[in-house]
Amino acid sequence: MSRVPTGRLRRLANLAKTSATTGVALLRHADDVASKVEKTTEVLSNMRGMATKVGQMASYVDGIVPDQHRMVFEKSMAKLQSKAQTSTASDIRAVVEEDLGGSISSLFAEWQDEPIASASIGQVHRARLLDGRAVAVKVQHPGIGEALEADLDNGVVVKMAVDMFGMRRLEANRFHQEIRQRFLEELDYRLEARRQDEFRLLHLEDPDIRIPQVFLERTAERVLTTEFVEGRPYAVVMHAREGARARYAETLWRFVYGSMVLGGWFNADPHPGNYLFGEDGHITFLDFGCVEQIPVERRRQVVSMHRAAAVGDWDSLNKAGAALLQTQGGAYEERALAYLREILRPVSESPFRLSPEYVRNVVQMFKANFKDFGKGEAGDGFVALPPGMIFLNRLQFGFYSILARLNAPVDYRDVEAKFMHRWDEMPESRG
Repeated sequence: MSRVPTGRLRRLANLAKTSATTGVALLRHADDVASKVEKTTEVLSNMRGMATKVGQMASYVDGIVPDQHRMVFEKSMAKLQSKAQTSTASDIRAVVEEDLGGSISSLFAEWQDEPIASASIGQVHRARLLDGRAVAVKVQHPGIGEALEADLDNGVVVKMAVDMFGMRRLEANRFHQEIRQRFLEELDYRLEARRQDEFRLLHLEDPDIRIPQVFLERTAERVLTTEFVEGRPYAVVMHAREGARARYAETLWRFVYGSMVLGGWFNADPHPGNYLFGEDGHITFLDFGCVEQIPVERRRQVVSMHRAAAVGDWDSLNKAGAALLQTQGGAYEERALAYLREILRPVSESPFRLSPEYVRNVVQMFKANFKDFGKGEAGDGFVALPPGMIFLNRLQFGFYSILARLNAPVDYRDVEAKFMHRWDEMPESRG
């Protein structure tokens, strides 16, 4: 257990040292890589905040880390998904009592000081309400707000995250405000509670998508109380029989793209620790702190692209894709549209088995586009990503990497047909 380091200069020094030692290690023998990555994981875990988020992405997104070192990174940094450094019991109790305005004993019939999970912003404790209902209480690490602000002010972590996907400092600077807004929103658990309820109501009729109920009377800015749910972790279901893995993949696809199309929202933090898998095939979705709203016109473009992919109408897909990315012709547009056609292969070639190799190719295509066209030479047609797209790509890479580990053939075209029918009945579908 440790306090979150909040000083800007101290966090900057830790990040700079960690980044440098890991970078050097990648050029050396694998054993050295393992020790350096283990040390990096320890530092990022202790720092929490955006530093931990960067480590989480490295732990599961294919194509970020060189293939020869991928297993080393995954094994070590997977610890950051739900086992980051914890805060002390006394510090956590102080946050709960201050925010909810009462003693732990007056607020809860039972309270477990030992957390059941700890991540970048907060940790989760099991408890029981006064009426006996079992709940999970997520409490922010004391000082995490100052730490997150320090990371964003430094800009180093933002640059590290953007660099992961081959984007240049230009993109880090341009997207800084957008990134800042999204991550600072994660500090407001009241906002997360409202969003969680919106997602729950949106998927209420789907028996395979479960989202825990929020208890607003035990929720505040730094405390979020929801019903307690149990389930198997992702690391276990990766080894389930193929039929079960396929059903989980179908449910994940309905949740991600159904939320976009029908609700106009996507959860931009798809890491494996946010899912609990049921024996009967359902998935419980956790953590709605990093959520992005999709404008109606962009939703129409996404629907047009997916429908065009389903029937092999490449002209319509290219038209909708060019509108989505706001391209202006030239070589960049050709490459950008080729990338969109590639990420829609699960629909156009349905049934489709996502593999780590396929996801790595998707990420490499994205990186190559910025490497080859992001220098701004006249005539190549390069345009910046529109607002909101950096988090959409974060979702895309993370979500596909999760599906790839499930490694099962799924008829994604058929999965989409069910919620596309609902979209046609919505007023938003008519432009």
